[in-house]
Amino acid sequence: MVKYLEKEEEFDDLTAKGIILVDFYTEWCGPCKMLASILNEIDYMEVLKVDADKFPHLAMKFGIMSVPTLCFYKEGLMMQKEIGYRTPEEIKNIYNKISGQIE
Repeated sequence: MVKYLEKEEEFDDLTAKGIILVDFYTEWCGPCKMLASILNEIDYMEVLKVDADKFPHLAMKFGIMSVPTLCFYKEGLMMQKEIGYRTPEEIKNIYNKISGQIE
């Protein structure tokens, strides 16, 4: 399920439980648009979309220099950061690694 961040102060609560994929994106970014269709198909983890133009403080806080940037959180901790477009297989492999399904 894809959710869009509406208020900066919700970020910590929305990433606190489970495995959450945070997609830092912008509306004008071509690779972000290509990635959006992939993220909409993900049903094995929550996806939180954060518009880096609307939330520059969060982007700066997490060192987001390029979009798209995918940050994988587990129980509130960032476990992995990937810069640029990723295939569905790459995203699933990262999820499996973080969730402990693959070592």
